[in-house]
Amino acid sequence: MDITLSVDREVVERASEIAARKNTTLPAMVEEFLTTLTNEDSDRREAVASLEESIRLHSRDMGPRKWTRNDLYDRP
Repeated sequence: MDITLSVDREVVERASEIAARKNTTLPAMVEEFLTTLTNEDSDRREAVASLEESIRLHSRDMGPRKWTRNDLYDRP
């Protein structure tokens, strides 16, 4: 799928220089960036889902709370 982007000329020029130093192209760098971005987002969502499932599986009803915040910080 092709997309069209509007990017400041200076940004494109600097990014093109970086691409040339890395022996790649600007479109390839954009694709790599978007791929990395979506993979990280997917990994993050999977990690959160795994954590939520673990909490659900290992949580137990501890009954009603019988303490107050002041009880925890009882000072003489």
